[in-house]
Amino acid sequence: MFKINIHNETAALKAVVVGIADDFGGIPKLEDCYDPKSREHVVAGTFPSNDDCILEMNALVSVFEKYDVKVYRPENIKGLNQIFSRDIAFVIEDKLILPNIIEDRAKEVDAISNVFSQISEENKIEMPIEAMAEGGDIMPWNDYIFVGYSEKEDFDKYTVARTNKTGLDFLTETFPNKIVKGFELNKSDIDPRENALHLDCCFQPIGKNMAIIYKGGFKCSADVEFLVTYFGEENIIEVDKEEMYNMYSNIFSISEEVIVSEKGFTRLNESLRKRGFTVEEVPYAEIAKMEGLLRCSTMPLIRQ
Repeated sequence: MFKINIHNETAALKAVVVGIADDFGGIPKLEDCYDPKSREHVVAGTFPSNDDCILEMNALVSVFEKYDVKVYRPENIKGLNQIFSRDIAFVIEDKLILPNIIEDRAKEVDAISNVFSQISEENKIEMPIEAMAEGGDIMPWNDYIFVGYSEKEDFDKYTVARTNKTGLDFLTETFPNKIVKGFELNKSDIDPRENALHLDCCFQPIGKNMAIIYKGGFKCSADVEFLVTYFGEENIIEVDKEEMYNMYSNIFSISEEVIVSEKGFTRLNESLRKRGFTVEEVPYAEIAKMEGLLRCSTMPLIRQ
């Protein structure tokens, strides 16, 4: 048994689950795509290959090994996309939260049972059946839990709406010592440039008091104003629509000083270095075609 511990997005990482791309089933049928960016690349004939994704994930694991992070991997289930381990469960404080995710992804949970079996039962919490959430929408940040979600009208309308108000309310009830702050996100099943699939597709805290934000991902201007006020205008790196589409906000923090980023994010990586960060660059542009990047591929278990 080991003790899980996550209080924010940037404390020194000690253990993490990283997805696998060994056998994700090749190019999906158009009707089996459940996000608009994957659909776009299927139509264009540019959907990534198993081999390319494996190389990219191996590059990420190599960075973790460089920083002495313990890496766990799922067991391979043939024909199942298991790259994005972030969404199928998440840790807040010393609790592993098992959410209800879309049916297409339910089998992914079975593949990391070898990890979950090492966590005591008293620290596992299953969300009630009506509460829907994915880990890309859930962001512990010290006194806060930031949550991307959709109200009922949007949740019922869009396949890409993955966290509902009931999921948000469940987290509020489960963590009364935290301020659970919900942000409605803009959704589109058709246009990936108009779709914030998860909160981490348009926002992520970095360092001690900074953040990357795509303001157009938020449905309510008041939520953008809250974040700008909370972090301070000078502490925000703003990205534009095209950069959001390329997943600029979906980098990953190994610590308050070290960030893993895609090697093609030239402007962002220069900006991070100017602010004092060490940037570990990896190739991840193929995986980005499935509307996920570095945060999506990782499920932190222990931070210092």
